[in-house]
Amino acid sequence: MGLLRSLTMLVLQLWLLRPLKLRAQNVSAENLDSARALDKMLQDYAYRAFVHPRTGIPYDGVVPSNLTGVNISAMRLRSGSLRRKGVKMYKEFEIPTGVIVHPYVKRLVLVYQNLGNNWSEKYYPLPNYTYLAPVLGLLAYNASNLSATNLPELDIGASGKPLLVHFSSIRPAPAGSERRCVWFDLGGLVNFRDVELNNTCSTKQQGHFSIVIKSIAPPPSPTFPPPPGGAPGPSPGPGGTSKSWVVVGSVLGGLALLVLLALLVFWVQRFKKRKRIQRMERAADAGEALRMTRVGDTAAPAAMVTRTQPALEHEYVP
Repeated sequence: MGLLRSLTMLVLQLWLLRPLKLRAQNVSAENLDSARALDKMLQDYAYRAFVHPRTGIPYDGVVPSNLTGVNISAMRLRSGSLRRKGVKMYKEFEIPTGVIVHPYVKRLVLVYQNLGNNWSEKYYPLPNYTYLAPVLGLLAYNASNLSATNLPELDIGASGKPLLVHFSSIRPAPAGSERRCVWFDLGGLVNFRDVELNNTCSTKQQGHFSIVIKSIAPPPSPTFPPPPGGAPGPSPGPGGTSKSWVVVGSVLGGLALLVLLALLVFWVQRFKKRKRIQRMERAADAGEALRMTRVGDTAAPAAMVTRTQPALEHEYVP
């Protein structure tokens, strides 16, 4: 029984410590593909704004009619000048000195994106969070061919002071809520940071940025007593049914495992008992053997000592 109790406790501990399914804070693959396709499209339309480009001057582009509300701009820079001087203010972005471009190119283009309120939630949905500002993007591309499309992004990073994003259009946050800066990198990873003074967010890399708050959960719906006459209430939704089946299946699986462990312990005890009986039988068979003697041509066992001497029952001898 002690072995059974130990096995039962082990099963319960493994059940309680089973790995839980955690949802990582990443953009889903479908939304990431849509966002990356949007970046390629906006790069194409931003480059079309370069008619007679001048270095260091931003040029606003025009998006197609199905993206009304999205604002884009493009600015061509020299990599060495960007690293030595930075950019004091490019739309909402303040770029410090020490920005490094990889791989190195002689000239690059910084494409600015403002997705507005509607397109921000469409291309960068963030469950359990509410946007207070539109999603702003800053991406770097090679400027050697200003008519090229589907260009890969360059990797830019601040080696000293961080890049600052000054949000000018932001909705007021509800009382008691905490504002957070959110950064979406090009791989779909979501990062949160504290908001700095004057609605400012800081970053060391390019990507898409905004300010969000935790969504306020709606109040629970009031419960009403069941109607008279025992009429059945509304059936549970698919989610409730599936969760119930998961719980029932887990309980049944645990019970089945306990039954199997009990049978295993019972079989082990039976096996040990059978082995003990066999050892006793072998010990009995291996006792002291009788001495053999020959009577004529036949060998027969004979006792060495007679315990009781024979005696006549009556003294009369005929």
